[in-house]
Amino acid sequence: VQLQASGGGLVQPGGSLRLSCAVSGFALATYAIGWFRQAPGKEREGISCISGSGNSTYYADSVKGRFTVSRDNAKNTVYLQMNSLKPEDTAVYYCAAVLFGFTIRPESYDYWGQGTLVTVSS
Repeated sequence: VQLQASGGGLVQPGGSLRLSCAVSGFALATYAIGWFRQAPGKEREGISCISGSGNSTYYADSVKGRFTVSRDNAKNTVYLQMNSLKPEDTAVYYCAAVLFGFTIRPESYDYWGQGTLVTVSS
């Protein structure tokens, strides 16, 4: 089972990035996928989650209205579109998978990918 997050980079405030989480080794449709981030010196924060069917989504207040999560089960990939980025969005972003669940609690997640660094700076 593998999750591979990608798409991070350096972007100016107000800019956009799209993160991808490519999964392999399991049937993506049976897993909810969560996005988390961790800034230096801060705790890991759950920012978004999408159910296995894609019918349910969750966003933390800190990203609501700016970030959009989506999934393409046929491509075994989940996306996080990030718009109107702010310096406080700077963090390492992780995707994770939980079987038959829909939660933003990191301790509930079964599998984690490596992180991808997003830096928002002018």
